[in-house]
Amino acid sequence: QVQPVESGGGLVQAGASLRLSCVASRRTFSSNAVGWFRQAPGKEREFVAGISGSGSTTDYADSVKGRFTISRDNAKNMVYLQMNNLKPEDTAVYYCAADVRRRYGTRKAVDYGYWGQGTQVTVSS
Repeated sequence: QVQPVESGGGLVQAGASLRLSCVASRRTFSSNAVGWFRQAPGKEREFVAGISGSGSTTDYADSVKGRFTISRDNAKNMVYLQMNNLKPEDTAVYYCAADVRRRYGTRKAVDYGYWGQGTQVTVSS
């Protein structure tokens, strides 16, 4: 599976938690930066969280800092996004993306060449 595949989205109430998973081939994920982005209806795609190839460095958008945690298991070619204390404004399609040119990713969607199809997260108030 060259392109990432996301799973774990769903409909939850505000304050709940979800864990998103993303799997791809070793070629796509191995030692490469991976990011989670999201896009709400009528809005541009935005950076949510990123993780370096080794997993030692993470980065978060201010809007999710302290609530979301990105992690990876390179042995399984998996990247996760743990989302706690979800808010209605977190409602969006969440995408996993890999930048095979960098070990330390950026916040720019254009830098990521491999994208999943997305998974819907809906948070009701």
